[in-house]
Amino acid sequence: MRHYFTILSHEIRALLYSPSTYIAAVFFLGVMGFIFASMLDNYNTAPQETPPAVAFFQYFWFPVFFMVPLLTMKSFAEERRMGTLETLLTTPVSTAEVVLGKFSAAYIFYLLLWGSTLGFHYILKIYSKDARFLESGPLIGGYLFIAVSGLLFIAVGILASALTRSQAVAAVLSFSLLLGLIGGIGYVGDMSLLDTELMQPVKNSVQALRIAGHVEDFTHGVIDTRQVFFYFTGATLAIIFSILGVEAKILSS
Repeated sequence: MRHYFTILSHEIRALLYSPSTYIAAVFFLGVMGFIFASMLDNYNTAPQETPPAVAFFQYFWFPVFFMVPLLTMKSFAEERRMGTLETLLTTPVSTAEVVLGKFSAAYIFYLLLWGSTLGFHYILKIYSKDARFLESGPLIGGYLFIAVSGLLFIAVGILASALTRSQAVAAVLSFSLLLGLIGGIGYVGDMSLLDTELMQPVKNSVQALRIAGHVEDFTHGVIDTRQVFFYFTGATLAIIFSILGVEAKILSS
């Protein structure tokens, strides 16, 4: 892994020069700012049972669907289209180093974008007189969920980019995989087919994988190691498949 940090610094510079990075950042902050303002308006008009941080992180899925594809779609698709990936892999660098470097760069930007939303809560701290709005538990748990789940989401985006030459196809594939991961598991868990006694163990297993339930647990201070294991294992598998996909594409070309 001698060349990992060289690739990481190169990928970070590439993201800094990419217009899609800034499009994702502006769109992300605009959307999340609107969601945060609308949420506070609801608190102003009627009493709410949950702290604002808990309600805020329940919308995590919305930016994930567009931000992750924008951050990852160029990772391999663009380099394969331009023919620079083959040139890169002829240097003394392994495929694993390339994949991990690109994954780490996208993940760092993902965390930075989410970290910028701390400014929303800082502004709330300045103008709010209600201590319930600033409970540290939901904030810490929410951002911890973002960091842990982001490993899997970014890895899925990298995998999508590793499987195609087209950025557009990579973005659509990434969106579809994330939609299936976030929404599909919940849909399967609610199917009436699993309500029978025979299928109850399957239903319990599927329900345990519901990401919407994970964010609720994290923001309420419940850190289940099984959920953490799920994200780490899923990210590891996606990265391994990305490495295999890149090597297979190189061998077939």
